[in-house]
Amino acid sequence: MKAISPSFLCLIILVTLLAGSIESAPANVKPSHYAAPFNRSVFPSGFLFGIGSAAYQIEGAAAIDGRGPSIWDTYTKQQPGKIWDHSDGSLAIDFYHRYKSDIKMVKEVGLDSYRFSISWSRIFPKGKGAVNTLGVKFYNDLINEIIANGLKPFVTLFHWDLPQALEDEYGGFLKPEIVEDFRNYADFCFKTFGDRVKHWVTLNEPYGYSVNGYSGGNFAPGRCSNYVGKCPAGDSSTEPYIVNHHLILAHGAAVNCYKNKYQAHQKGQIGVTIVTFFFEPKSNSDADRKAARRALDFMFGWFANPITFGDYPESMRSLVGSRLPTFTKAQSESLKGSYDFLGINYYTSNFVEYAPPTTTNKTYFTDMLAKLSSTRNGVPIGTPTPLSWLFIYPEGIYKLMTYIRDNYNNPPVYITENGVAESKNDSLAINEARKDGIRIRYHDGHLKSLLHAIKDRVNVKGYYIWSFSDSFEWDAGYTARFGIIYVDYKNNLSRYPKSSAFWLKKFLLK
Repeated sequence: MKAISPSFLCLIILVTLLAGSIESAPANVKPSHYAAPFNRSVFPSGFLFGIGSAAYQIEGAAAIDGRGPSIWDTYTKQQPGKIWDHSDGSLAIDFYHRYKSDIKMVKEVGLDSYRFSISWSRIFPKGKGAVNTLGVKFYNDLINEIIANGLKPFVTLFHWDLPQALEDEYGGFLKPEIVEDFRNYADFCFKTFGDRVKHWVTLNEPYGYSVNGYSGGNFAPGRCSNYVGKCPAGDSSTEPYIVNHHLILAHGAAVNCYKNKYQAHQKGQIGVTIVTFFFEPKSNSDADRKAARRALDFMFGWFANPITFGDYPESMRSLVGSRLPTFTKAQSESLKGSYDFLGINYYTSNFVEYAPPTTTNKTYFTDMLAKLSSTRNGVPIGTPTPLSWLFIYPEGIYKLMTYIRDNYNNPPVYITENGVAESKNDSLAINEARKDGIRIRYHDGHLKSLLHAIKDRVNVKGYYIWSFSDSFEWDAGYTARFGIIYVDYKNNLSRYPKSSAFWLKKFLLK
């Protein structure tokens, strides 16, 4: 573990003490203007500080008010063993009924913006056709509440919860029919909410959806080859590439719709959120350096290259071959520059070394000829956390930002997710569980590295913490806590600010 400076240690102690006394403090007490040298004032004017969530993770209300089932509803019921605690999002943290008090908490922390996703099947229970008016009302009310609290809505159209009806009808993102259905869904959202929403994200982490859902089978819809895992069906050598291809085309169709029909008078912006690690070569060998670059191509460039340059990275074309779909000339031209900003989800980094090719049992991971690891010579890349894949490596966000600057024409960037989890531990008293010094250290380090990137001409426009509250964390269920707000799952889903919420409030003081 790296040494902690005395001033940083004092800050952790301060916010921990504050968190321990929250229940006895008057609601109207405001933090004093303690002059911390590192705060929001050192970032550019207009820089957005926000926090995020996703529909299936927080809303609950899965089977009421006309919402249709999504593939995550089905997956958690049919393959419960793939969720660490066998849980689901049918109740989640009941944001559907508690959004007003939750948005008020976001405001009280001092944030500028709230990022959320729309549940496609809450608007169109069958994915298309009849509109659910109660679903539309919920999102209208939510957007109005966000704005009434002085916050900017930052809205994601698709955060993995595909309507089950479209999966049943034609296989969802495995088939090209999805492109037009997604475009029509996006069109409805732009028309209905775009008078107030000025930041749109078409898709959240297409990588996570395609690789976890169709290569490893550990996300909905849970497809994979039998040489990878236990899945009812799937082909890990081809399906991730087919699914991501249709995700890219769906993104392009939605962006084209927005720019042609709405942007001129609604005056908003549209982009996409891509997740990526940064990759460090495990040695100074030429083979490892090339492997690290390939890993970036396969994770980041897989989506970023088509929407910037009109085609997949050359490394993917040569290694995946005929299993990688192709774009028509018209599709390629339409995709070039199909975003106003890039959303980037960054959590951690990996070491990479060259891996030889395999002739059988091909997967996305064998195709890249790169072996990923979190340690080098027994030393982890950063401070370990309760999640085995997540190590605290703030330098990675600086290196990633400068990589995007230098290789993708320095586009406007929003960090749409950055965060760290603690393990759920029911044996801890709530006031003890809320002392999340690891999260304070994580965000302090990443914000400092991000500021360094901004000073080096990276065009970063905002930073969104993941996440607002503890919630359903996909295959981890409720075992991982990412929130700055603690949720008491055993006591009516009561909310309590963690130490990090107080630290953030102090950081954001104007």
